[in-house]
Amino acid sequence: MKNHNRQKFLRRKRRIQRRLRPRRFASRPVPVFTARNIHYDVCGRVRALGPGGIGAVHLLAGRVGLAHAIDGALHLLKIHLPYHESDHVLNIAYNVMCGHDCLQDLELLRNDEAYLDALGASRIPDPTTAGDFCRRFESADQVDALQDALNAVRAGVWKRQDPAFFDRAVIDADGTMAPTGGECKAGMDISYDGQWGYHPLVVSLANTREPLYLLNRPANRPSHEQAAGYLDKGIALCRAAGFQSILLRGDTDFSQTAHLDRWDDQKDVTFLFGIDASPKLKILAELLDESAWRTLARPPRYQVKTQGRARPANVKEKIVAERNFERLRLRCEHVAEIEYRPAKCRKAYRLIITRKTIDVEMGQEKLWDEHRYFFHITNDRQTPAAELVFSANQRCDQENLIEQLKNGVKAMRLPVDDLTSNWAYMVMASLAWSLKAWWGLMLPAGGGRAGETHRKQKHDVVRMEFKRFVASVVRLPCQVIKSGRRLIYRLLSWSSWQEPLLAGVAAWRTRAQC
Repeated sequence: MKNHNRQKFLRRKRRIQRRLRPRRFASRPVPVFTARNIHYDVCGRVRALGPGGIGAVHLLAGRVGLAHAIDGALHLLKIHLPYHESDHVLNIAYNVMCGHDCLQDLELLRNDEAYLDALGASRIPDPTTAGDFCRRFESADQVDALQDALNAVRAGVWKRQDPAFFDRAVIDADGTMAPTGGECKAGMDISYDGQWGYHPLVVSLANTREPLYLLNRPANRPSHEQAAGYLDKGIALCRAAGFQSILLRGDTDFSQTAHLDRWDDQKDVTFLFGIDASPKLKILAELLDESAWRTLARPPRYQVKTQGRARPANVKEKIVAERNFERLRLRCEHVAEIEYRPAKCRKAYRLIITRKTIDVEMGQEKLWDEHRYFFHITNDRQTPAAELVFSANQRCDQENLIEQLKNGVKAMRLPVDDLTSNWAYMVMASLAWSLKAWWGLMLPAGGGRAGETHRKQKHDVVRMEFKRFVASVVRLPCQVIKSGRRLIYRLLSWSSWQEPLLAGVAAWRTRAQC
């Protein structure tokens, strides 16, 4: 950051800290919000932009070669009058990045002169044109070509990380429902629980919470359908990027025993899948000697940094006891392991068994206790069984990613009229989430005390919810000025994320010029 910019930054920071410092207030006769004589006027020359952080996002996209990769892999338009394929893809991603959640919101952006100037565009596609572009995807090969182009850029971002980043890639797979109230969307179907819509598959990298591959399917298809093929693609992507080992994880719908031998033959691939608690497996667990079981001690969820606080009264538990509802209370957990060969496998693998001892209560009385068994199959022969259970539980973090894809970037809003075009929209909208992850991964991190702060900022951005990222980094009001050959975003207010934003912009612009 230049010295004069740093001085402005520090002055604004001091002013807001002075306002928010702890003070002893006397009782006020009037509310805090006292503005009354409010007037609006129209500025003649100065142009300002609400989502001022979009310039940094666009600079990052240029730095990693996103537009070039999309145009090189995707050929849906015979001529470009005036838009290229990358213009359409980035138009949808930037619409989401600015905090909007549907194609119709593009009309707001295309009528914002400051937004057009900020991106150096004379115009952007309107909502109808954006929908028509989604419908140009007519086959799975075309959507996969777009995903492969984005993953090529993604691998380039990974290669700029520290060597420790490549110790192990953890690839998760899960399915989710994308319901719709529409009646004319081609390819939709009804799910097992009566919902109409689609059933997308999400294959993601747990290290950075990036969606590697999305696959749209009718709602009546099983979760694991075509998952093995996309897991293979994820393996190839991570291996080419330089990861030393790869772990595949999935719940009981993804055990896919027909593929376990093939994955085990690959020396750098391990897997950890849930497996259904079939009667046969339950009998095997119940026949184990008690000496085979080890207590499963879970680490605390968090460390108390100051002093412990008293827990409030449990209102729910009190009502359950008063009304004599049946209640299940977890007493303890144990873990054991055996060798097990699934019917479709040539080899035997390690079967990790978790036994939960549950007290069944009614009111204040205990009725009985029961055991519930959970099974995971793995080819990892080195890691202790307890750690494998914890790793399998950590796969639940993918549910948070799916929640962000559904309600953060709104990638599963299904705005167009058939399965393939809605699949394409999912991929383009989820690019906004990937850009957020790349924004964090590409922030510069130096050495010393400042380097530790910068590494924490990188981690915070990668783990940040999309709504908070938009509010903290993108929605920074800026004045947009054209000066000679420069396009200047002049920040109009202070934010704690201005310093990493300016540091990132300086690094990305310098490297792009080199």
